[in-house]
Amino acid sequence: MNSAFLYAATRTPFGKFNGALADIRPDDLAATAISGVLAQAPSLDPAAIDEVVWGNANGAGEENRNVGRMAALLAGLPTSVPGTTVNRLCGSSLDAAMAGSRTIETGDADVVLVGGVESMTRAPWVLPKPSRAFPAGDVTAVSTTLGWRLVNPRMPKEWTVSLGECNEQLQERFGISRERQDEFAVRSHRLAHQAWEDGFYDALVTPVADLGRDEGIRADSNTEKLAGLKPAFRPDGTITAGNSSPLSDGGSAVLLGSESAAAAIGRDPLARILGRGAMALDPREFGYAPVEAANRALARAGVTWDQVGAVELNEAFAVQSLACVDAWLKDGLRDPGIVNQRGGAIAIGHPLGASGGRILGTLAAVLKERRERYGVAAICIGVGQGLAVVLENLEVSK
Repeated sequence: MNSAFLYAATRTPFGKFNGALADIRPDDLAATAISGVLAQAPSLDPAAIDEVVWGNANGAGEENRNVGRMAALLAGLPTSVPGTTVNRLCGSSLDAAMAGSRTIETGDADVVLVGGVESMTRAPWVLPKPSRAFPAGDVTAVSTTLGWRLVNPRMPKEWTVSLGECNEQLQERFGISRERQDEFAVRSHRLAHQAWEDGFYDALVTPVADLGRDEGIRADSNTEKLAGLKPAFRPDGTITAGNSSPLSDGGSAVLLGSESAAAAIGRDPLARILGRGAMALDPREFGYAPVEAANRALARAGVTWDQVGAVELNEAFAVQSLACVDAWLKDGLRDPGIVNQRGGAIAIGHPLGASGGRILGTLAAVLKERRERYGVAAICIGVGQGLAVVLENLEVSK
């Protein structure tokens, strides 16, 4: 088997719902991410890209069902470069990277461009199509922005509760206080703001239109302000808009290749993809699925938690992030401070299909910055799934 390597990564700034990227189509956001990552490898002939594998959680609107192919064409890639779109909801672009890396490892490809996109602002409303023409009653337009829609009546009711209610149940299970959640959220904003001030994201982000930075980061966030927010899902709940990730727009892209592809790409790889893991459990417990996904990825990589120097965990909700970190500490994670050292999705944003590519590219950059050898990128996924990837920093492994 060959090894798969990460050569370059970029993303767009992540915009607020109805914010600065509201007028940008998702296929254009994806094309911008593709152009941005290829700009990091100017000597690469685009015709040498064997495959585009793209993540997207919606697909019902301007994505045209196969936004991977559409974005590749819009970015000016030759028509000979095939493209596909994968949908594992919030994990779609990490799933794309996992699929792309397997293709390289089997020898079916040398260069694979992966990533993902979501415009939650532009997600359309949909109408159920009647089985017979001209129904007499009214029909309701359903938003495709987030969550369940047009649910099969045979699905158990306890599985189809809102994402927020699922996490309120997780909070009850683990006893994670509102105060801990708010503190975690403030940390996310503080670290993300500092990362931009330090110039950390300058080389990782490709501007779109007039937006050069993530739109949702609040540098002045504090626990006093968050404590004043009302619970979003239960009158007496702990989850608020302040300790949850926001609806967002954005795209991400990662260039993967074999070891022999370095000459064609024109740069040395940043990291090796060392292990992958997937986990599924009760749909209500989706926020906790990254725990075992990461453990499986580490086991396949032959790495233990005490060797891990950086973790990028997508912060869907503060409560599920804390539940995962608490579990990993029991498994041997040496320090919770190595999780999301440059901020997370609560501050940066969570455009569903793009988030996996964001955490993977950020992880490679953090490993390089901190001179750590091993890192984990992990993400929870609605309907009870989680994914994780282990990276090895090649600069340290030599």
